[in-house]
Parts: sequence; structure tokens; C-alpha cells
Amino acid sequence: MIIGTVKEILKNEGRVGINLETTKVLIDKGHTVYVEKDAGINSGISNEDYINAGATLLDNANDVWEKSELIVKVKAPLAQEYKYFRSDLTIFCYLHLAADLKLVDALLEAKTTAIAFETIETEDGSLPALRPMSAIAGRLGVLNGAMHLTKSKGGSGLLVTGLSNINNSNVVIIGAGNVGINAIEVLVGFNTNIIVLNKTSETLKVLRQIYKNRITTLLSTEANLKKAIIDADLIISSPSIPGACAPKLIKREYYKEMKKGSVIIDVAIDQGGSTEVSRPTTHENPTFVVEGIIHYCVPNIPGDVPLTATTALNEAIREYIVLLADKGIKNAIEISKEVALGVNIMDGQIVNEQVKKLKVL
Repeated sequence: MIIGTVKEILKNEGRVGINLETTKVLIDKGHTVYVEKDAGINSGISNEDYINAGATLLDNANDVWEKSELIVKVKAPLAQEYKYFRSDLTIFCYLHLAADLKLVDALLEAKTTAIAFETIETEDGSLPALRPMSAIAGRLGVLNGAMHLTKSKGGSGLLVTGLSNINNSNVVIIGAGNVGINAIEVLVGFNTNIIVLNKTSETLKVLRQIYKNRITTLLSTEANLKKAIIDADLIISSPSIPGACAPKLIKREYYKEMKKGSVIIDVAIDQGGSTEVSRPTTHENPTFVVEGIIHYCVPNIPGDVPLTATTALNEAIREYIVLLADKGIKNAIEISKEVALGVNIMDGQIVNEQVKKLKVL
């Protein structure tokens, strides 16, 4: 099969879809790999590295898209990339289609097959391609939140880590998935009050067994959410429904009671956001302020640490890329339930049920 990867055009996105290890595996299996020139630079992979691994370097994205049967990238195609869609092309990347119905329409019109990293699901219900990026987002969420709480960034001036029991901060984590758990891992060593909200009591019970009295756990009811949110200095929000839009759990009506200069890290922004005012921002201009509350809504948080993120992503998706290449798209879907669950659009039809529901609405 002919597989291609292109330079990400989303602002400040440093990751690349295929790294050297994945390239070598594909080449060794007899496949062709096309790489757009400079696609891997921000991930520490030079053009020469790709050539030495057996890839063919092409000067521009247009040539890679046109020559490839399977495009592996990181973020969903942007509007200027829709022109490359065609019926004999498969795209494999983070799609988050529920938050981008224009992309859905473009894929349907072109009859392009779209397989989403984020909806690949194993038998135990885990999301292997989402896990590593969620882990990075959770850890960076704490670091970015701490930075934006500083006075020079417009925050309240509170030190998240605390200092000898002085000015302990209240950090609220909404969602105890991979984002939330990794945020906890960063925070538990500090003098911080950690409040974790989740919709299932079983998950909270496990967290209490692990972290004991170092965290407070609450069921994610509206009353518990409101109380935690208005007392928070930093909120790491990552409620998630695979393939669907994120629920708007942080209500605008809460803002008048929230602490001025507090920070919301909305990790769910690539699924539409978890506040009623969320809108995508960039690494260059990551925040906006509403009623004195700082909102950090960067949809590609891991893209700021591409040396780590590209490696972690490829470790998670390599087996699926190889399966698609070795067996062909339709055979791979028949063989692997995990890949089948990743298919969002095929043959001009919406396959994913969450996207289908939103499209009908």
C-alpha cells in the first residue's frame, strides 16, 4: 500500500503522523511511504532521517495527498485540505467529527473513508490511541494552569503547588479518565487540595484506594459540580463521550460566584468544549477571559511537546497502520473490531453512531 504523511498545518502543531520506527516497519513489509518535506522537523526527525529509513520525500503536501492511498496525520484536516479528498482515499487521524460537521459534509461528499484514532476501542472499553495524548494533556494541563494563575498572566497570583501550608490552592478535576488521572499524578506531590468529580462511583472508589486522603472525590452531580467550581482556583476539565460532543458542565451562570483570576483548562475543546463559552485558541494566544475567569482552550495541547507526543502516538497507532496497510482497508475492518469502531465515515455514509445522531439533529 502507498501510505503518506504530511506536515500539520494547524497552528503550532509539531507532531507528525508517522515517525521513523513506523516508517521502517512499513518499508520492511514492502509498503511505500511518502513524507512531505520537513514534516518531522518539529518532532526531531530530519528529512535525511526519513530517507535513510526508506521513505520517499516529496516537496509539497499536494503530491503526498495525490499519490497516497492512506494518509496518516495527527489532527483533523482543515478546510484548505478538503480539496484533497477523494473516494479512493482513507484518512487515519484524530477526527473529532461531532465538533466539526463541515468536515463531515466534505468527507461524505467526496466519499472518503475516515478512521478516527479516538474511537478505536479495545474489548475492555479502553481507547488506546487516545490514552497517550490524554496523559500528556493532563500533565501539561496542570503546568499550563499553574503558569496562567500567575499575576503576570492575568491570574489570581496563587501558587498551585502551595508552600508550607500557605495559600493552598483548590484544584478541581472534572472527569477521572486518562486526562484526570495524569493531572492527579502531577498534583499529589504538592500542597494542593485536589477535588475529583466523575460520573461513576466505581472509578472514584478506585481512586480513593490509590490516593487515600490526598484527594477528595465527588460524584459529578450538578450540585457537586457547582460547589466545586465556584471554590476552584484551577479547573482541569475533560468530560468525554467517545465520538460525541463534550457535555457543557461548566455553566455561565456559575461565573458570577467563581474566583476572579481562576483558570479553566478545557481539555475537551477538541470535542466542542465543556464550558458554555469555550472556543478554540492557539499555543501563541492560548487564553481568553470571560467575567474575570481565564479560559485555556488549546485543542492540540500535546502538539507543544512533539518530541514526546509523536513517539507516544506512534507507539499507540503503529499496529493499526500496519494492519490497514497489510490487509487493505476493508479487510482490516472485517478482521479487527477495534479498527471497525474507528471507522466514522465510509462509502459516503456516516458509520459512527454518535456522529450520525448529531448530523440528524
